[in-house]
Amino acid sequence: MRRIGVVVNPIAGMGGRVGLKGTDGKVAEARERGADPRAPDRAVEALRALAEGAPDAQLLTYGGEMGEAEAREAGFDPEVVGTPESDGTAAGEARPTDTTADDTREVVRRFVEEGVDLILFVGGDGTAVDVAETLAELDADLPILGVPAGVKVYSAVFAVTPEAAGRVAADFDRTETREVNDIDEDAYREGKVRADLKALAEVPVAEDLQSSKQVGGGTVESLAVGVAEDARSDEGTTYVLGPGGTVGAVKSELGFDGSPLGVDLWRDGEVLARDASEDEILEHLGERNVVVVSPIGGQGFVFGRGNDQISPEVLRRSEVEVVASKRKLDDVGVLRVDTGDDGVDEALRGWRKVRVGRFERRMMKVV
Repeated sequence: MRRIGVVVNPIAGMGGRVGLKGTDGKVAEARERGADPRAPDRAVEALRALAEGAPDAQLLTYGGEMGEAEAREAGFDPEVVGTPESDGTAAGEARPTDTTADDTREVVRRFVEEGVDLILFVGGDGTAVDVAETLAELDADLPILGVPAGVKVYSAVFAVTPEAAGRVAADFDRTETREVNDIDEDAYREGKVRADLKALAEVPVAEDLQSSKQVGGGTVESLAVGVAEDARSDEGTTYVLGPGGTVGAVKSELGFDGSPLGVDLWRDGEVLARDASEDEILEHLGERNVVVVSPIGGQGFVFGRGNDQISPEVLRRSEVEVVASKRKLDDVGVLRVDTGDDGVDEALRGWRKVRVGRFERRMMKVV
């Protein structure tokens, strides 16, 4: 039986429909403008979907509208692990509360103590940051999943809808590392988007998760930074960098102008070869080698189109990292290989993590 900790930020999203572009520090003004809480209703929607998919799930919540009221409305009999100190609401009483980030962080601590299997939170990016940072402080490797209820939802830890969040929470069996982002609300109100990576979190693997909207995250530029950081820290590892604009961004991040249509080799801060042939690549390979390639847009070929220098013999001696923008992956659907060696092709086929950001990866099938 899955134990799920549910925490609701009952004021999340109140500023959106009244034009405040966020609720941080604006709760009183939102209420003056006639804003109604939307997070509790979205929490109930998610929990009803959870009840359909996993009716025997055991829910742990905070009192009042930080989880208990919504859980009961959805048909659960939750275990209440505490009541927010910032609110005078008695257990079971349902009314909007002016809860704080401290309340969210405290309930996350309680969930860790109680050993839940998943934290299902309802709110926006600020709530996601509170949950993820608290888990990091506790060194707790717990998966989290967001029910979108905030005005701004730039993190990749949210399901696309409340109902989807309930379905994912009910039957997930794997997790992956995703980015938690937040933006400057004051700048956002002035029409400027300044997104920052705040934390990383384990999130259930599912199709119904949204992508990161971080500026500079989940992009070619950010994935190039990620690959370059890994390369600089991998002392003695030879990087075989394939052709194309996406891998070209990696070469630029490493500090050199690569051959746009050729294969370049790099190790420990030194360019070993530019526009290398198969023989030159094999000559420079070391004990550990990493081939970095990006699929051809519109076709999805990772090997066998435009990079024949990266031969089956090179691949047999190397690890492979595939990098691509999310848009490119959406366009191609699946990845393809055609190296001319049936054994190598078969070894490359199956599900593979493709780097789409500095930290983010997406599962793609190689056929």
